[in-house]
Amino acid sequence: MENSKSFSEISESDIKSAVKSIQSPHPEHIEPKAIRLFREPPWKLRMTIEDDRSYLKIKIVCAAPLSHPSRYICFLNEKNEVIWTVDNPSVLDAESRRIVKEELEQRYMTAIIERINSLRIEFGVSYWDVQTHRGRREFVAQNVSENAQWISERRLLLIDVDGNRFEIPDLDMLDKKSHKFIEMVL
Repeated sequence: MENSKSFSEISESDIKSAVKSIQSPHPEHIEPKAIRLFREPPWKLRMTIEDDRSYLKIKIVCAAPLSHPSRYICFLNEKNEVIWTVDNPSVLDAESRRIVKEELEQRYMTAIIERINSLRIEFGVSYWDVQTHRGRREFVAQNVSENAQWISERRLLLIDVDGNRFEIPDLDMLDKKSHKFIEMVL
């Protein structure tokens, strides 16, 4: 107990020394060329920062998926803590860019609505039958006024009860019948 000090004996330099010894769980600055993304095994995404550390399980998310879907990409650890954010993934190596693209496409898969075939509303729940760029889809949205997001004046994003995303990129591109359905719910 010779090295122990009472609270009143602790100096400012003792506090600064203690704070310096606390290690950040993630690096403060990362050079993009030092990042390597890979799958090992094929279903598990990993990241290595050359000459520093590796993360055995990561997620890739977009910080601004609606306004900037191809910028501000965040790498998260298995606790969903941000490891690093890259402003523009084009600074990464080709393989890492390919993996980022795959992960974002899978996470933010959005069907583009080309036409609304029918729409029925019962007790605040809407039942949609739409034609998308991926084919005909049926989905259910609860309280559309709360689950529809205007991305711009003419661009609309709908989110169904399962979290699937359906986008109308330009309302003016829809036919009159589809317009009437949109007016009915919004």
